Amino acid sequence: MIRSLLRISESSLGMLNVKWDRIAPASNVSHTVVLRPLKAGYFNFTSASVSYLAQEGGQVVVGYTSAPGQGGILAQREFDRRFSPHYLDWAAFGVMTLPSIGIPLLLWYSSKRKYDSPKTKKN
Repeated sequence: MIRSLLRISESSLGMLNVKWDRIAPASNVSHTVVLRPLKAGYFNFTSASVSYLAQEGGQVVVGYTSAPGQGGILAQREFDRRFSPHYLDWAAFGVMTLPSIGIPLLLWYSSKRKYDSPKTKKN
């Protein structure tokens, strides 16, 4: 899997091959590698293989992680278009909704001021 990933990406953070001398019982280890894709498209992600010794001097046990299957890799421009905060869009939305909220508010406020004037007491 690593070789096929390296054909379509470059490593930007992390080590591709790692080794731990010992892992304590009832504990776990996580390892993350960040790859920067060189091209967009669909990629078939396969499982990673894990080999370990159950006890010193024992046989090597090989296990496989669960395979996520096929996944899409977006181009940087498409990713930015989909997941950016869209500040300009929200600003345009705010400007367009301002009249529908502002005009009734101004009418209500002028009416309130006109008919809600405090009355002075006569002695």
